[in-house]
Amino acid sequence: MSKNNFFYRNSLSIVLISLMLICLLGQFLTGWNTQNKELLEEGNATLSLSEYVYSGHFIQATFENWESEFLQMMIYVLLTISLRQKGSSESKSLEEKEDVDKEPVPHPKAPWPVKKGGIWLKMYKHSLSIAFAILFLLSFALHFYGSLKEYNTEQISKEKPVITAFNYITESRFWFESFQNWQSEFLAVFSLVILSIWLREKGSPESKPVDMAHDENP
Repeated sequence: MSKNNFFYRNSLSIVLISLMLICLLGQFLTGWNTQNKELLEEGNATLSLSEYVYSGHFIQATFENWESEFLQMMIYVLLTISLRQKGSSESKSLEEKEDVDKEPVPHPKAPWPVKKGGIWLKMYKHSLSIAFAILFLLSFALHFYGSLKEYNTEQISKEKPVITAFNYITESRFWFESFQNWQSEFLAVFSLVILSIWLREKGSPESKPVDMAHDENP
C-alpha cells in the first residue's frame, strides 16, 4: 500500500472509529432488545427503535462508559507530566529532560497558537487535557440525565413518585454506575504501565524495543 494512500496515513483512527461504531450499533440493538424484554415482563408497552434512542436506558449506558474513558485519559495525560514509573514504556525518563518538556518555539510549520503566542499559546499548552475535561463533563452530564430518566421511568411503572435531579445526585445508584466504570479504567491503565516494564509487542509504539532492559525507560 502506498504511503500516500489516505487509508495508510489514517488507518489507525479509521479502524478505531469503525470498531467503535460497530460496537455502538451492537450495544444499541442488544440494549433495545433487552429493554423491550423487561418492559414486556412488566406488562408495559415496548419501545420502537426511534423511541429507544431517547430512552434513559440507552443514554445512561452509552455515556456512563464514555464518561469513564474521558476521565481516564484526562487523568493519565496530567499524571504523566510529573509522575514516573521506572522501566515503563508509558513513563518519561527518570533523569533526562524530554522534548515534551521544552518550551515551544515558533517556526513555519508550528501550529498557529504557537506563532500567535500570548493567551492562545497558554491555552494550547494544555489543550489536550482541557479537551478531555470538557468531553468528560459533557458525558458525565448526559450519563446523569440518562440515569435519572431511566430511574424515573422505573418509578412511574411501579406507580411511585419521581425524583428530582437535585435529590438523585445524592443517590447511591448513580455513583455506583460511575465508580464501577472509573475503577476499571484506572486498572486498565495501571496494567499497561506495569506490564510494559517486562512485556513487549514488536512494532507497537506502546511497547519498549524488544531488546531493551527491563529497568530502562525508552
